[in-house]
Amino acid sequence: MTLKLRRRKLAQAMATGLLSAVFFTAAPLPARAENAAPDACAPDEELAYVCGAQRPEDIVALPDTRWLIASGFAKGAGLKLIDSAARRMEFWYKGGPDQIAPDTRAYPHCPGPPDPALLNDRGLNLRAVGRNRWRLLVVNHGGRESIEVFEISTAADRPGLQWRGCIPMPTGQVGNSVTSFADGQILTTVLTRPGTSIADFVLGRDTGAVWSWRPGEPAFHEMPGTALPGNNGIESDPDERHFYTIAFGQHAVAVFDRNDPRGPVRRIVAPDFMPDNIHWTAGRLLLAGMRYDEPACGGLRKVVDGVADPMLCPRGWIVGEVDLAQGRIATIAYGTPRRDFNGLSAAAIMGRELWLGSFQAERIAIAPLPAPGKVAP
Repeated sequence: MTLKLRRRKLAQAMATGLLSAVFFTAAPLPARAENAAPDACAPDEELAYVCGAQRPEDIVALPDTRWLIASGFAKGAGLKLIDSAARRMEFWYKGGPDQIAPDTRAYPHCPGPPDPALLNDRGLNLRAVGRNRWRLLVVNHGGRESIEVFEISTAADRPGLQWRGCIPMPTGQVGNSVTSFADGQILTTVLTRPGTSIADFVLGRDTGAVWSWRPGEPAFHEMPGTALPGNNGIESDPDERHFYTIAFGQHAVAVFDRNDPRGPVRRIVAPDFMPDNIHWTAGRLLLAGMRYDEPACGGLRKVVDGVADPMLCPRGWIVGEVDLAQGRIATIAYGTPRRDFNGLSAAAIMGRELWLGSFQAERIAIAPLPAPGKVAP
């Protein structure tokens, strides 16, 4: 090794050490994470973890409780209930008699409860439906393509869960994310319709759409004008008039008028990352995803011979907040590539922490939530 090369490697090592020092100065890990036993899913220099989650693609916080819910984007990965105080996770839906209470009048086209051994879910949506009662919508791929409907009770210290029904997706359509409105309307995104591919939306071509269902309707129907390059995360606005859809291939949030969805009324581009899911959490509209231009992975996501890079190379992670007044997305937390936590896809606020989901990892990550106006590296 030449003297010049030795000096270059020493400089790189010093830079890495400086980045770690800056992280600990700006955003120290919670004491619970710092004191974790080595065999208890130990934290790294940026994140603490809860392990065994099996691709928790989406994650939401139950308001006014210490509990979170995560999906599982793999066969049998199902729903997870997470105690944020104890940092413990359990598989929640087991399909026992106490968890099955079908509403056949509301969901007459549902063939029956999902098999917990097959439950493979992605997007989640929570909506209050009464005192201490919440409706949980789940995009399911396990045994059928459907939106599963659960009801949650938070009257007791530990939340209770009951399956209430499902709405099957139209033949050939695969749901991705889901949201709802107070009048019962449900919207779900389709990332790639039949005949399109991931490579298409990476290249900026329209591949998906938003599909709508209202109580009493026999099935979902596509909403004309909502096609985007990779319709991904979706969320409704508290004004009950607008909804937000992630255009994954454009790294942007498309804002639609619910009453006239013939094309976005606004588009807000994310700074150097690929937003996946988008949710209101603790009164803030957050989205999360992987860094788009990642030097460690050769830069931009590429399409080679018609196939898009599957992004298995660890990319940096970013959590952003949508500022609707300014029409911009502010970065509130970010980090460098993590060997054991790639594929950031969702973020939820619990107290002074960010809880992070992934469509690739076998764990949930936890990062400090910076104070408003600050950014945590």
